[in-house]
Amino acid sequence: MIYFIGAGPGDPDLVTVKAQKILQKADVVLYTGSLVPKEVLSWCKDEAIIEDSQGMKYPEIFAFIEKYKNKVIARVHTGDPSIYSTIAKQIEFLQKENIKYEVIPGITAAFGAAASLGIEYTIPGVSQTMILTRVEGKTPNPEKLENILACKNSSLVFYLSILLLKKLKKKALELGYSPDTPCWVVEKATWKEEEIFKGTISDIENQVSHIKGVALILFGDFLKQEETEESHLYVKPLVKELQEKKANNG
Repeated sequence: MIYFIGAGPGDPDLVTVKAQKILQKADVVLYTGSLVPKEVLSWCKDEAIIEDSQGMKYPEIFAFIEKYKNKVIARVHTGDPSIYSTIAKQIEFLQKENIKYEVIPGITAAFGAAASLGIEYTIPGVSQTMILTRVEGKTPNPEKLENILACKNSSLVFYLSILLLKKLKKKALELGYSPDTPCWVVEKATWKEEEIFKGTISDIENQVSHIKGVALILFGDFLKQEETEESHLYVKPLVKELQEKKANNG
């Protein structure tokens, strides 16, 4: 049995209880060393075989799984396994080989970053849509950047794109975004080394030019956190309010 585990964005305390229990019983652990803090592995039993998958290609990963397929394997990915984890290719292999598997969800970096910033992605009247994406670089993105940026009333979160910030800025300004549109960067969200940089699409690049590793880009007016319309969940409808006032006045 192989378990795909979402290790969360960095803080080892954000690993789910279910994931922790699996790590405690796993005979074999294959983790992404460049992204998963070693503290996450502290729950593993002493005799567990622990390997870092950094640098491994698919054939090596598949060979590793094949070698230990009769044991309990924990395949540990950063964040949530459903986002930028390549589990689809791994599951295809498992299905072909009739190896049982289960996916354990985790907290993705976008939600870890929101918690650190104390923000909401869905602001009434501003944004009710959240887009998780990446700027196209060496890895192609089937959705063109101009199509993503055309969704101006959405909360945009760019993964794996910190080195492409200049491209994001250029395209956003070409499409008519104000130079003052908020653009924030969270480096290593929820890690002990986490750093937060707040700016606009015109000046954020100067603040984060030193970042070469793990960072998220948050972009859009939702970052102002100002409702332009009141939520109907928490505000009485005007008609009902008027009726209540009339009833109270006899």
